Amino acid sequence: MFDDLLQANALFAKNFPYRGLPGAPAHGLLIVTCMDSRLDPLEIFGLKVGQAKVLRTPGGFLSPNTLAGAIAAVHKLNVDRIMVLEHTSCTMASIDEAGFQRDVVAHAGQPVGDLVFGADPNQAQHLRDDVETLRNHALIKGFAEVGGFMYDVETGQVTQAC
Repeated sequence: MFDDLLQANALFAKNFPYRGLPGAPAHGLLIVTCMDSRLDPLEIFGLKVGQAKVLRTPGGFLSPNTLAGAIAAVHKLNVDRIMVLEHTSCTMASIDEAGFQRDVVAHAGQPVGDLVFGADPNQAQHLRDDVETLRNHALIKGFAEVGGFMYDVETGQVTQAC
Protein backbone atom coordinates (compact mmCIF):
# COMPACT_ATOMS: atom_id res chain seq x y z
CA MET A 1 0.00 0.00 0.00
CA PHE A 2 2.93 2.37 0.59
CA ASP A 3 5.36 0.96 -1.97
CA ASP A 4 5.11 4.00 -4.25
CA LEU A 5 6.15 6.27 -1.40
CA LEU A 6 9.01 4.05 -0.29
CA GLN A 7 10.29 3.89 -3.88
CA ALA A 8 10.17 7.68 -4.16
CA ASN A 9 11.98 7.93 -0.83
CA ALA A 10 14.74 5.63 -2.02
CA LEU A 11 15.47 8.10 -4.84
CA PHE A 12 15.33 11.03 -2.42
CA ALA A 13 17.64 9.36 0.10
CA LYS A 14 20.14 8.47 -2.62
CA ASN A 15 21.06 12.16 -3.02
CA PHE A 16 19.85 13.46 0.35
CA PRO A 17 20.50 17.23 0.33
CA TYR A 18 19.77 18.11 3.97
CA ARG A 19 22.49 16.29 5.89
CA GLY A 20 23.79 18.40 8.77
CA LEU A 21 20.91 20.89 8.98
CA PRO A 22 20.36 22.08 12.57
CA GLY A 23 17.03 21.43 14.29
CA ALA A 24 16.37 25.12 14.94
CA PRO A 25 14.79 27.01 12.03
CA ALA A 26 17.21 29.41 10.35
CA HIS A 27 14.56 32.16 10.16
CA GLY A 28 13.31 31.79 13.75
CA LEU A 29 9.85 31.14 12.34
CA LEU A 30 7.05 28.77 13.32
CA ILE A 31 4.05 28.41 11.01
CA VAL A 32 0.89 26.91 12.54
CA THR A 33 -1.37 25.94 9.67
CA CYS A 34 -3.98 23.55 8.35
CA MET A 35 -3.25 20.03 7.16
CA ASP A 36 -4.93 20.85 3.82
CA SER A 37 -2.88 19.45 0.94
CA ARG A 38 -3.31 22.67 -1.07
CA LEU A 39 -0.99 24.48 1.35
CA ASP A 40 2.79 24.19 1.15
CA PRO A 41 3.88 26.74 3.75
CA LEU A 42 7.51 26.72 2.71
CA GLU A 43 6.67 27.34 -0.94
CA ILE A 44 4.05 29.99 -0.11
CA PHE A 45 6.69 32.13 1.60
CA GLY A 46 9.69 31.27 -0.56
CA LEU A 47 11.33 29.29 2.23
CA LYS A 48 13.49 26.19 2.09
CA VAL A 49 13.77 23.13 4.33
CA GLY A 50 15.43 24.15 7.58
CA GLN A 51 14.22 27.75 7.54
CA ALA A 52 10.92 27.35 9.44
CA LYS A 53 9.13 24.94 11.75
CA VAL A 54 5.64 23.90 10.62
CA LEU A 55 2.85 22.56 12.83
CA ARG A 56 -0.22 21.28 10.96
CA THR A 57 -3.62 20.60 12.46
CA PRO A 58 -7.16 20.32 11.09
CA GLY A 59 -8.09 23.90 10.24
CA GLY A 60 -4.91 25.24 11.82
CA PHE A 61 -6.72 24.80 15.16
CA LEU A 62 -4.63 25.71 18.20
CA SER A 63 -5.06 22.49 20.16
CA PRO A 64 -3.32 21.89 23.51
CA ASN A 65 -0.64 19.86 21.71
CA THR A 66 -0.13 22.61 19.14
CA LEU A 67 0.22 25.17 21.92
CA ALA A 68 2.79 22.93 23.61
CA GLY A 69 4.67 22.66 20.31
CA ALA A 70 4.71 26.44 19.93
CA ILE A 71 6.05 26.87 23.46
CA ALA A 72 8.72 24.22 22.84
CA ALA A 73 9.72 25.95 19.59
CA VAL A 74 10.04 29.31 21.33
CA HIS A 75 12.10 28.06 24.26
CA LYS A 76 14.14 25.24 22.71
CA LEU A 77 14.39 26.03 19.00
CA ASN A 78 15.00 29.80 18.91
CA VAL A 79 11.61 30.66 17.38
CA ASP A 80 10.80 34.35 17.77
CA ARG A 81 7.99 34.66 15.19
CA ILE A 82 4.80 32.62 15.02
CA MET A 83 2.45 32.78 12.03
CA VAL A 84 -1.01 31.25 12.36
CA LEU A 85 -1.95 30.61 8.73
CA GLU A 86 -5.51 29.64 7.85
CA HIS A 87 -7.01 29.43 4.36
CA THR A 88 -10.12 29.95 2.30
CA SER A 89 -12.42 27.02 1.46
CA CYS A 90 -11.41 25.12 4.61
CA THR A 91 -13.52 22.08 5.46
CA MET A 92 -13.09 22.82 9.17
CA ALA A 93 -14.68 26.26 8.64
CA SER A 94 -17.67 24.86 6.75
CA ILE A 95 -19.41 23.33 9.80
CA ASP A 96 -19.55 23.69 13.56
CA GLU A 97 -17.90 21.28 16.00
CA ALA A 98 -21.10 19.39 16.85
CA GLY A 99 -21.94 18.90 13.19
CA PHE A 100 -18.42 17.77 12.38
CA GLN A 101 -18.50 15.25 15.22
CA ARG A 102 -21.90 13.95 14.03
CA ASP A 103 -20.46 13.50 10.52
CA VAL A 104 -17.46 11.55 11.86
CA VAL A 105 -19.71 9.33 13.99
CA ALA A 106 -22.00 8.69 11.01
CA HIS A 107 -19.03 7.78 8.81
CA ALA A 108 -17.13 5.70 11.37
CA GLY A 109 -20.04 4.15 13.23
CA GLN A 110 -18.13 4.87 16.44
CA PRO A 111 -18.30 7.67 19.00
CA VAL A 112 -15.54 10.28 18.95
CA GLY A 113 -15.31 10.45 22.73
CA ASP A 114 -13.73 13.65 24.01
CA LEU A 115 -11.93 14.54 20.77
CA VAL A 116 -12.15 18.18 19.76
CA PHE A 117 -11.53 18.75 16.04
CA GLY A 118 -11.71 22.55 16.04
CA ALA A 119 -14.45 22.93 13.43
CA ASP A 120 -15.85 26.46 13.50
CA PRO A 121 -17.77 28.29 10.75
CA ASN A 122 -16.67 31.64 12.24
CA GLN A 123 -13.16 31.25 10.88
CA ALA A 124 -12.14 34.89 11.29
CA GLN A 125 -13.04 34.92 15.00
CA HIS A 126 -11.44 31.52 15.52
CA LEU A 127 -8.21 32.84 14.00
CA ARG A 128 -8.29 35.97 16.18
CA ASP A 129 -8.92 33.86 19.29
CA ASP A 130 -6.01 31.52 18.54
CA VAL A 131 -3.67 34.43 17.85
CA GLU A 132 -4.71 36.14 21.10
CA THR A 133 -4.20 32.91 23.04
CA LEU A 134 -0.65 32.69 21.70
CA ARG A 135 0.10 36.41 22.13
CA ASN A 136 -1.08 36.42 25.74
CA HIS A 137 0.32 33.10 26.91
CA ALA A 138 2.88 33.67 29.67
CA LEU A 139 5.36 31.34 27.98
CA ILE A 140 5.12 33.14 24.62
CA LYS A 141 4.37 36.80 25.42
CA GLY A 142 7.62 38.75 25.33
CA PHE A 143 9.45 35.87 23.65
CA ALA A 144 7.83 35.77 20.18
CA GLU A 145 5.77 37.98 17.87
CA VAL A 146 2.50 36.37 16.76
CA GLY A 147 0.39 37.16 13.69
CA GLY A 148 -2.71 35.70 12.07
CA PHE A 149 -2.86 35.30 8.30
CA MET A 150 -5.26 34.07 5.62
CA TYR A 151 -4.16 32.21 2.48
CA ASP A 152 -6.41 32.28 -0.58
CA VAL A 153 -6.36 28.81 -2.16
CA GLU A 154 -7.49 30.24 -5.52
CA THR A 155 -4.91 33.02 -5.88
CA GLY A 156 -2.02 32.08 -3.57
CA GLN A 157 -2.24 35.51 -1.90
CA VAL A 158 -1.64 35.82 1.85
CA THR A 159 -3.11 38.70 3.84
CA GLN A 160 -2.55 39.57 7.47
CA ALA A 161 -5.81 39.25 9.39
CA CYS A 162 -4.59 40.09 12.90
